[in-house]
Amino acid sequence: MNSRERPLSPHLSIYRWPITMTLSILHRVTGVALSIGFVLLAAWLLSAAAGADAHDRFAELMQSAGGRVVLTLLSLAFFYHLANGVRHLIWDLGYGFEIREANASSWVVIVSAILLTLLYWLAL
Repeated sequence: MNSRERPLSPHLSIYRWPITMTLSILHRVTGVALSIGFVLLAAWLLSAAAGADAHDRFAELMQSAGGRVVLTLLSLAFFYHLANGVRHLIWDLGYGFEIREANASSWVVIVSAILLTLLYWLAL
C-alpha cells in the first residue's frame, strides 16, 4: 500500500474547473452584486426625494472616477446575469447540455456581457 497520503476526492489544487462551473459561481456572485446595487438605486431615489442639493451631491459622487467604476461593474454584472439567465432558459427547454455546446454557450455569455456593457457605456 502506498504510504503517501492522498486526498479522497479531487482537491482544488489538482482539479481543473470547467468554464460552466466558473460561470455558475459568477452567476450567483453577480446576483448578490445586483442586490447590493439596489441599495445604490434606493440611495439615488432617496437623494432625489431629499431635494436638489442632496441629488446633486449624489450625482457628483456617481460621476467621480470611483462612482463610474462602480456603475460600470454593476452594468457588467447586470448584462452577465441577463445573458447567463437566457442561457439557463435555453437549458430549461432541453437544449445545450452537450459539453461542447455548454462550453460554447459559456463563451457566448462572456462575450455578450462585455459587448453589451461596452455598447451601453459608449451609447451614453
